[in-house]
Amino acid sequence: MRITGGKYVRRQILCPKGVIRPAMDRMRESLFSILGDLSGCAFLDLFSGSGIMAVEAAGRGADPVVAVEKDPIKKKVLWQNLSIIEENWKMRLMSVDRFLATDTGCYDVVYLDPPFPLTGKANTLLKLSESGLINKNGRVIIHFPQEDRLPERIGRLHLYDERKYGRSRLFFYRYEDKDEKEQ
Repeated sequence: MRITGGKYVRRQILCPKGVIRPAMDRMRESLFSILGDLSGCAFLDLFSGSGIMAVEAAGRGADPVVAVEKDPIKKKVLWQNLSIIEENWKMRLMSVDRFLATDTGCYDVVYLDPPFPLTGKANTLLKLSESGLINKNGRVIIHFPQEDRLPERIGRLHLYDERKYGRSRLFFYRYEDKDEKEQ
């Protein structure tokens, strides 16, 4: 797999063993074009797998970058892939639910790429919305199969863009803090 843009463009990264479905080059290029310059943005990559999205984000200015993956089989390759990042980065080997319940960071952009067969994607988004981990006006992007349905509003997240790529979709949500919602 190769990095599609930013300062790490064309760098090759490894694909870990186990079940993995890396994001297509075309989708990654489109996603980061939509997000634009990430300079100074804290980026959270949930269900990180190979870490390719974290590396893509760091190459486009995100700092710090945090990758969360629960599969210990992927740990070594994920660590190797993240090691090319010069920016501040962390790897957390734990479930997304545990991370959402225990982390104290604040993120400007959160990317989720749960396994396609995973149920409860909307519930995970709701937990994220209620976690206090998203900065005011933060963006949340989820990659999921086209046949799945997700609501336009989930907690404090509201859908502002949607893209289709083959049999998958990206939903772009914006986080509304409590004060904004009450106005």
